Amino acid sequence: MADYTPRLKSQYADTIRSAMKEEFGYKNDMQIPKLEKIVLNMGVGEAVNDSKKIRSAVADMAAIAGQQPVITKAKKSIAGFRVREGMPLGVKVTLRGDQMYDFLDRLITIAMPRIRDFRGISDKSFDGRGNYAMGLKEHIVFPEIDYDKVDVMWGMDIAICTNASTDAEAKSLLKHFNMPFTS
Repeated sequence: MADYTPRLKSQYADTIRSAMKEEFGYKNDMQIPKLEKIVLNMGVGEAVNDSKKIRSAVADMAAIAGQQPVITKAKKSIAGFRVREGMPLGVKVTLRGDQMYDFLDRLITIAMPRIRDFRGISDKSFDGRGNYAMGLKEHIVFPEIDYDKVDVMWGMDIAICTNASTDAEAKSLLKHFNMPFTS
């Protein structure tokens, strides 16, 4: 297991770096954009009424990400939503290194084609600094989730952080990873 390298990581090293260098005319290899991290977030508003929901969300997120997620808690009390300070409201996980490349590979090749009525993702969700954010309506598109055991379907936010300085560079990097943009 020590000599395992994710498919997208070796693809990045072998072909994507040289293609990006040629496309943008970088003079130094350190200028070539790369993935830094992927942050997955799942808001579980139902946890206000039922504390078992948060445990279910933690188990699902751990199966999807391949590592243990962190439970996010409310920072303030909001009476209208019946939320008290410190109450668990969601789960998040930050992926880096090999796990990040494995997750991106599964997202692009397996999960996205399983989304209902999928025609590609918007290319307008860049933040201006080379990071891309997207959302999924159902977390069951991942093969790690057993559809029969799911009691509630949650949405999920996925933030892909790169060290690219512009959105054009980040979009080109993600396109080289075969991210299915609409335009």
